[in-house]
Amino acid sequence: VQLQASGGGLVQAGGSLRLSCAVSGIISSIKAIGWYRQAPGKQRELVARITVGSITNYADSVKGRFTISRDNAKDTVYLQMDSLTPEDTAVYYCNAVIVSGSGLGNFWGQGTQVTVSS
Repeated sequence: VQLQASGGGLVQAGGSLRLSCAVSGIISSIKAIGWYRQAPGKQRELVARITVGSITNYADSVKGRFTISRDNAKDTVYLQMDSLTPEDTAVYYCNAVIVSGSGLGNFWGQGTQVTVSS
């Protein structure tokens, strides 16, 4: 199982970016999938996640600005990030809890850098 993240970059404050994370490999089901981020000198934190039943969770700091969505047919999750601020600057990591032939596992994608300039 692999998670391939893309879509990071440099944007000015107030701008938008969309991150994508595609799951590949032989999987039975995705129990939860979402995004975490880690800024320099800070701990990794949950940004947004979709769990079974399409239940979404957001960090308080991104509510109303970020939207997570999932394309089940493509096993891909998206994070639309609007009204970005410099405080959103971080490396963003895709994460998924997946049932595969090996059982239940927690998987991480490679990070993608998001930089918001003031």
